[in-house]
Amino acid sequence: MDLRMPDLNLILLAGNLTNDPKYSETKNGTPVVNFYMASNKRFKDRAGVIKEDVCFVGVVAWDNLAISCRDNLQKGSSVLITGELQSRKLFSEDGLGRNVVEIKAKKIQFLDAHRVMMDSLNESPAEVPNEEPRLERKT
Repeated sequence: MDLRMPDLNLILLAGNLTNDPKYSETKNGTPVVNFYMASNKRFKDRAGVIKEDVCFVGVVAWDNLAISCRDNLQKGSSVLITGELQSRKLFSEDGLGRNVVEIKAKKIQFLDAHRVMMDSLNESPAEVPNEEPRLERKT
């Protein structure tokens, strides 16, 4: 019997964007968006005092998901993200490298989508005709 660690890399995280999404395209034109989010956890300490722990994490989304984030999200937006953790090495201008762990988003649910929809309706209201349409009878 061969026991192995399962190939599982799954994360589900809810939180709010701490910055506006940064949209760009790769050299071959693939859309990509990056942003940071904060996920808050409230708990009681041993003395019964309510405390809050905040986890800040970077998120990257690709292709149509990136375009959707660019068009619908902003700093403060609430999201529920399903994805996987990925690590990559970033290099600073002086050549120093550092490892970064971030969420590669597979699905992003816009939790305040209703607010986004209402904002867009308020920005461009539909034209209301001045008179009611008339029905004409064929004779």
